[in-house]
Amino acid sequence: MILCSLSCRFLTIALCDAAEPWQLGSQDAATPMMQGIIDLHHDIFFFLILILVFVSRMLVRALWHFNEQTNTIPQRIVHGTTIEIIRTIFPSVILLFIAIPSFALLYSMDGVLVDPAITIKAIGHQWRASTQPYEYSDYNSSDEQSLTFDSYTIPEDDPELGQSRLLEVDNRVVVPAKTHLRMIVTPADVPHSWVVPSSGVKCDAVPGRSNLTSISVQREGVYYGQCSEIRGTNHAFTPIVVEAVTLKDYADWVSNQLILQTN
Repeated sequence: MILCSLSCRFLTIALCDAAEPWQLGSQDAATPMMQGIIDLHHDIFFFLILILVFVSRMLVRALWHFNEQTNTIPQRIVHGTTIEIIRTIFPSVILLFIAIPSFALLYSMDGVLVDPAITIKAIGHQWRASTQPYEYSDYNSSDEQSLTFDSYTIPEDDPELGQSRLLEVDNRVVVPAKTHLRMIVTPADVPHSWVVPSSGVKCDAVPGRSNLTSISVQREGVYYGQCSEIRGTNHAFTPIVVEAVTLKDYADWVSNQLILQTN
């Protein structure tokens, strides 16, 4: 019982879409991009273990052969052409095995869809740190009918049962699952950063320009993130909550939002 309690306290593996106390590892992947990041991490960790074992063995052998107490007459190997060639070629091969998948992943992360199904615009504000305005650009047919809303942080002393402290908002960003999305991130004043770890997205908002990124959430769920740019007071209290639903539920949500904003 004590062992189980300790393991739950100190070896918490991320099995949900929000950060957990004493968490080890990444959150569950919700997009192919995040799954590629996790796979690349595991691949690199495999090579790191091989390097650790090899270097540790060489260190132990060096301590043994050049220890006066245990080995009075050490081996007198100073130079070796073969070992120098091996220690030059092997690291190059390892770097090549790491570089090829990492370049492919970087290319896929930088790629922006030409014709996405939905375009969402996030606008960062410095002096409204507890809110994040959003605009669904595909439904802005006129000034009277536009789908825009502010996403305010739930106060620390007013969360409902089951809500995460300083991570929940009153209006979530609702998106359809298994649909290609385009995010436009721009600030109204100072730099910001739109981050959702489960989706593998960290898009910086630079004053004077709009940055683009693509998302394709593969499963339904609620995904939490935060602005990770230090930009002034209360910069840590700008949560981002993305809720992926079915296409039918998304269409119903859009209809309700348009009716509410028109009235």
